[in-house]
Amino acid sequence: MREEDYRIHGQLGEAPTTMVVTWCDDAGGLGDNVAQQLVAQLGCEEVGEIEVVNFFALGGVSVENDVAQFPEGKFYASPQRQIVVVKSDPPVSEWYAFLNVILDVAERHCSVKELYTIGGMVSMSAHTTPRQLLAMAGSTEFKKVLSQYGITRDMDYETPDGQRPTLNSFLLWLAKQRGIPAAGLWVPVPFYMVNGEDPKAWRKVLEFLDTRLGLGLDFSDIDEQAKSQGERIAQALARAPDLQESVQRLETNLMISQEDSERLVAEMEKLFRQRG
Repeated sequence: MREEDYRIHGQLGEAPTTMVVTWCDDAGGLGDNVAQQLVAQLGCEEVGEIEVVNFFALGGVSVENDVAQFPEGKFYASPQRQIVVVKSDPPVSEWYAFLNVILDVAERHCSVKELYTIGGMVSMSAHTTPRQLLAMAGSTEFKKVLSQYGITRDMDYETPDGQRPTLNSFLLWLAKQRGIPAAGLWVPVPFYMVNGEDPKAWRKVLEFLDTRLGLGLDFSDIDEQAKSQGERIAQALARAPDLQESVQRLETNLMISQEDSERLVAEMEKLFRQRG
């Protein structure tokens, strides 16, 4: 791997470190907000970045709220807390090379002792349903380590024919080749919250990391966001009794029609835009 694919310009620390890999534009804002919470609460500083020119299409630039959005892949570290947070846009090409850049930094600069990837998955559930944390370990040995944390395990999944594996699955496989203990942490996000924010999902991941790593995180801000969001959703549903009935069906694991699903998504996206 070429060292020109990344730049390190800060201190990552010499002690064994935990690396947490997150992706922007994740379902329910999961990866982005988990990274933001860790960086802010643990006092992490930006210490490096991936040279994105080899991994992203730079033919055009997207604009959100009048601000140009450029792809990025950055490393944030708190040597005192022995943690490195990777916050990156998903690469559009050269997945193998991109993920190996992350692992090169993990091995050469961080002495990583364990690695976690974060991901949200679409779920046909209601926003009132308690969130679950699912784990996919890279090895049998690491699965035993995770078993003491009450994580939902024994997940069966096979990549559909004609499709390539997810970035997180690919990263776990590459980590295993290097002997790095790794696990993918997944939270099912209600389908109508995928394009918005799901504070309850963020909390589920952060709770595990806080317990596993002894980070001493403060959840009061996330809890307040979840409470405020729940109230706004309740108000929106009160104005649309048919959608409220759809949510009640989801709460009891009953299916709803495609039309009702689309209306529920449209109503929630409007709610999220109003908040933005």
